[in-house]
Amino acid sequence: MQEIYLDNSATTRPFPEVIALTDRAQREIYGNPSSMHEKGVAAEKLLGESRRNLASFFRDKEKEIIFTSGGTEANNLAIIGAALRNRRRGNHLVTSAVEHPSVLNCFHYLEEKGFRVTYIPVDQEGSLDIPELEKAVAQETILVSIMHVNNEIGTVQPLAEIGPVIKKRNPSTLLHIDAVQSLAKLPLAVDLWQADLASCSAHKIHGPRGAGCLWIREGTLLQPLFYGGDQERGLRPGTENTPAIAGFGLAVNLIGKRQGKMENSLKDLKLAFLKHLQSSGVQFAINGPPPEKGAPHILNLSFPGLKAEVLLHSLEERGIYVSSGSACHSRRPEPSHVLTALGLAKENLDSALRFSFSVENSLEEITGAAAATAAAVQELADILKK
Repeated sequence: MQEIYLDNSATTRPFPEVIALTDRAQREIYGNPSSMHEKGVAAEKLLGESRRNLASFFRDKEKEIIFTSGGTEANNLAIIGAALRNRRRGNHLVTSAVEHPSVLNCFHYLEEKGFRVTYIPVDQEGSLDIPELEKAVAQETILVSIMHVNNEIGTVQPLAEIGPVIKKRNPSTLLHIDAVQSLAKLPLAVDLWQADLASCSAHKIHGPRGAGCLWIREGTLLQPLFYGGDQERGLRPGTENTPAIAGFGLAVNLIGKRQGKMENSLKDLKLAFLKHLQSSGVQFAINGPPPEKGAPHILNLSFPGLKAEVLLHSLEERGIYVSSGSACHSRRPEPSHVLTALGLAKENLDSALRFSFSVENSLEEITGAAAATAAAVQELADILKK
């Protein structure tokens, strides 16, 4: 049975070249990057190459890249670090109702510490209510945190509009972007967005787990989350994970070389999947933005009358791997907070699956996955009729 992996927003399979480099780094380049001997210098060189590769997606300033253990740590450092370091300017923070749990839970923590948080609603496509955002930003607003691409439904927020609205209201308000789902898939126009911080993760782009980064615009002040040595400008102390960071740098370099083509090819795969599913005659609803408008790699569908978990496992039996929501939240019994914010009916909430594509998927795989999905839906619908 052919396996078709369509859960790439949860994690991706590392490229073979990445696996080879991380293995070589562990076997041969195992020195501490802070050491002055040749083993340490070799490790530091790997870090420098990765930092340069990542900086090229932002403003080509290596010193603006801080390595972390992943997207969650990067989000925590950006949000909590900015709030605590800049508290003298106010105690108000702003985010949206559809952020990743690693963002929302930072704001819940800060609320417990006495900060006031405004959660901006979204429309039926998951797009931010910009007039509400404009009203929310005030003189005491320290930080606004908004994701570029929603990890569950693929909404692409209009950051080129959002950033100037924030800065016009309060030039001192920091703008943090969760770019975990958009790095190397969509352009990161941080200057156009007037952003100050952006979080990224390696394992979403065929890199290894255990590595991420936070882009910090020069001059932006943060408080570290923990304390130790002076690694990563003292903002993220502790000996760097050289093998994972090296793999991150190689993955972003490999995938970045075909970024423009990749965006189009991912969208082609998504639209092909949708076309084949529509031609099968099964009933489904698209959650979030229209397919041609959303992120190229994410498609969220509801199959009213079915249970998402049952359909997920039926697809698994056919070798198709998908998700029923954010992998960081999927084992909780309550419905997705993202889909709930869209105002979906309960039968759509209960039957939603996310299909997420990667450059490693072929058109043949997508055609097969659509056929398998249609067959699984029809089989379960027939069972329910009996």
